[in-house]
Amino acid sequence: MAQPADGQWLLDWIVPSARGQAAPLASAAPDEARDRARRALQAGPADNRVSVQRSTAHRASSLHLSVISGPAWYGYLGVQLDASGRVAAGASVWVALVETVAPGTEGTLVPRELVRTLAGPLPAEDLRRGQPWQYQLAMRWPETAKPARLRARAWIEDARGRIVAMAGERCGAR
Repeated sequence: MAQPADGQWLLDWIVPSARGQAAPLASAAPDEARDRARRALQAGPADNRVSVQRSTAHRASSLHLSVISGPAWYGYLGVQLDASGRVAAGASVWVALVETVAPGTEGTLVPRELVRTLAGPLPAEDLRRGQPWQYQLAMRWPETAKPARLRARAWIEDARGRIVAMAGERCGAR
């Protein structure tokens, strides 16, 4: 199984299948995962099964992105994104709540960061002009998520869907 190299993170995306809620892992498959797979793979995932797509993020030296999260409140988590630098036309900003799964638990042999919910693309016109950018939102986690294992992850994608900057913080949902 793939492991992240130094300076990289791997996110696990469970893509919904045509079998809907009858599919294995269906409760952990956010609807947005299919669109992410299309952007990243330039094609859709197989529709007859749930698949897991791993997205590798690479640091971009000209961009700075940070995430502040918390506090948790009745199933919601406050998230703030701050960014500086300049992005090209067609770039987009995204934020996800990911659930960390330790090796040896939940049937996995490797550490995983499972995308549980996603927001984006977020408006980032200021970044296109090279001005500082800030965005705040409240994100609801799925009922099947374990809040103590949630983390906020944010990233900037270029027009091709390649992740060029990524940041994260441990969430306060305990």
